[in-house]
Amino acid sequence: MAVRAISDVRKFALSHHLEGLTGACLRHIRAGDAGYTLDRARHYLDFQARIARELLNHRVITNNPYTAWFRRGGQDVEQVRALTVQFSVFSNQFLVAQLRKVINADSLEGMRASKEILANEIGVVFNAGALHRPQQAEVGDAVDPELVSTRGTVEGGIFHFRAAHFEWLMQVADALGLEFGAVGQRRHGTAATLHFCDELARLYGSEDYRISQAASYAVENWASAGFWDELIEGLRRFNRRTGAGLPLAFFAWHARLEAQHARHTQEELESLYFTGEVDEAGFIRDGNEMLDAVAVFWEGLDEQRRRLAMASGGPESTRVT
Repeated sequence: MAVRAISDVRKFALSHHLEGLTGACLRHIRAGDAGYTLDRARHYLDFQARIARELLNHRVITNNPYTAWFRRGGQDVEQVRALTVQFSVFSNQFLVAQLRKVINADSLEGMRASKEILANEIGVVFNAGALHRPQQAEVGDAVDPELVSTRGTVEGGIFHFRAAHFEWLMQVADALGLEFGAVGQRRHGTAATLHFCDELARLYGSEDYRISQAASYAVENWASAGFWDELIEGLRRFNRRTGAGLPLAFFAWHARLEAQHARHTQEELESLYFTGEVDEAGFIRDGNEMLDAVAVFWEGLDEQRRRLAMASGGPESTRVT
């Protein structure tokens, strides 16, 4: 039955030239639900094409010099420490932005969706249903991030201190000789990192849901565009070259999760477009403003790694084209 339903939805999309819409949206259109008209669908697809051209082509998505350099694995210990410290500041400050997103939600459903992310960030394991409960039971109190599900809901999930994303990152910090007091707090952030964090709070956590939605869409599409994979590849090469044995669970788990997050933001945008009003130009403007701040974060890391290379007397890495 499930296979047939998917096939029927695909046939409906093909017959009406609606390829590119999510299955949930297509089902609403086929059922004739309020607001979900064929005319509106075609306008949305035009808007989606505009997003691809004017938002998802942002330089931080298509050409990130820092992650392109990092994936080559030539970084030294100080450069890896610098990345870890700045990421730890971002990881903690993201909680502020996510809490603001919860508080400023425009509906109970939106509030719950934001709480899902916040609760998981601080250590509530996703409850993925009966098929995954035995695996989670094996994990017990010593949560192994590699085994924690990326699917499900925090409803009925179990809290573990060690399942908090910041604690996973602390495993990397510990392996690099960084103590708790050397990471996570605002005072450890560079000007570029703090600009990014403050823009997250202002835009992603905005009281104006339209701004928050655009920033969220931009952030999730940036996060699912492959930078996690570049960091993972670079750290694996670093481990092989140095024997450092850095744990990669923080990075690997996020890489697995981000495609799911991007899909959810796509569904949210469709719902907003078909059932409400979207200022298309404003959405693209606000999304680009968020991505500009993301770019500042990475450009700050790129500048920092070059300074560290010069200070250590090592060769300054060439730009990756």
